[in-house]
Amino acid sequence: MKKLLGILVLGLLLSGNAFAKKNKNTWDYPLLAYKGWEIKGSDNHYKFKSNLRQDKNVLKEFKNNKETGIISYLLFEDDKIVIDVSDIPISVEGDKIIDGLLPSHSMGKSLVSYVTGHAICEGYIDSVNVRLNDWPLIKNTLYEDSMLHDLLNMKAGDQKWVGERRNVGSDNRIKGSMNENVNVIGLMKVMNEYLRGTEKSKLVYNYSALTTNVILNYVKYKTGDDWEKLLNKVYSEHVGVKNSVYLQRSKKYLKTDFISARYSFYANRYDYLRIAKAMMDDWHNDTCAGKYLKTIYKNRIKKKDNTKEPDDVGLYTKTYGGQFHFDIFGLKKTRKIIGMSGFAGQQILIDLDNKRIIVVNSLYKNYNWKKIVHSVIKKGK
Repeated sequence: MKKLLGILVLGLLLSGNAFAKKNKNTWDYPLLAYKGWEIKGSDNHYKFKSNLRQDKNVLKEFKNNKETGIISYLLFEDDKIVIDVSDIPISVEGDKIIDGLLPSHSMGKSLVSYVTGHAICEGYIDSVNVRLNDWPLIKNTLYEDSMLHDLLNMKAGDQKWVGERRNVGSDNRIKGSMNENVNVIGLMKVMNEYLRGTEKSKLVYNYSALTTNVILNYVKYKTGDDWEKLLNKVYSEHVGVKNSVYLQRSKKYLKTDFISARYSFYANRYDYLRIAKAMMDDWHNDTCAGKYLKTIYKNRIKKKDNTKEPDDVGLYTKTYGGQFHFDIFGLKKTRKIIGMSGFAGQQILIDLDNKRIIVVNSLYKNYNWKKIVHSVIKKGK
């Protein structure tokens, strides 16, 4: 894409080391270390139009981005990109940023949901109301016979073992002497060494990395040999990404052939916008995937225990549904905003009412979210 008027380009050679000390734990899962499935870009990718303007608040965050952490900001409205600012470093913590590919972190939970919706539309899964009673991997664990829509809403009954309700500072640590990361060790090890013989607790909202990985690997199980075909159908054919998108995996377990998918994606900044636009178009065009999004919105639940911190859509929303955040504090109840949130400040907000999208990528979350994200969605143009 041609350099667009208004893009703030700061010296990339200076950026690689300038961020380094602030980055600890923001690049936990390097692409090559957990490389799973490549979804290649499409020759028929969506081509953006632009009508660029500058925004003093956004430029201020980038001017001081060694402190704020922001590396990319995109605002899409009136079917055009209207703000496009970036300062992407060459490397982070010694890991090179390859082809501009940036980690989704927990925004990937929402992307897993989108894949799940397409799996339903393609007939691999009957509906969000199915029970997971046909999958040997989770037999005799608390996840056996769970309803898919409960898992999508983070109501798995797994709070004694994993998730934010355990209050250990992370949603990805499994209860045990090693306090292992479920994203790293993979689903088979979790089931075989930790959860075999466990039972569900009360079904309450419990934000958990493991729950999403159960959903993702269930889709992988149900699609069988068509797994990669489905990923390509969603992101290459339906979304029309321009560049390769990667879905990560966990470490292999012993000498088994099972490969555990994990919800982290890597994508180019513009392809994150393409994915968000596809969701917005699905909603408005009432496609099968759009009907899925409307179903999970209708079935959303109250978080109740959210912390109401005005620096992240995941921490400043009242409800959760289908791996998305809804009902932002400070906005009218009638506003329909789809929120995706990832560690270290990754954000995608889709304003369905005004057909507006914001995509933010960052190395750490010190930027003024209230001013450059919340206020833009609240006040509009």
